[in-house]
Amino acid sequence: MAKGGQTPKDPASPRMQAAWKLKESGDVVAARLAAERLLADSPSPEDRVQAEELLRRSTTPVALYGFAALAAFILVLLVVLAATRY
Repeated sequence: MAKGGQTPKDPASPRMQAAWKLKESGDVVAARLAAERLLADSPSPEDRVQAEELLRRSTTPVALYGFAALAAFILVLLVVLAATRY
């Protein structure tokens, strides 16, 4: 569930307003698709900025994948160490 204050006060267009409402309601996939469609249609500069901001806010950070890989490696290492000890 989205926290208050994350959506811009004045969405640039009705399409962008609909995308932000989708994100607020928890449908991040549909919000991303709406923002990507808006960017594909050569939007106004304000719409472009807001669509890119919505995409930035709804994308998983790349560093998170690195931490997940590190955690998986440590887990496998601990299992291997436990298996070789017994």
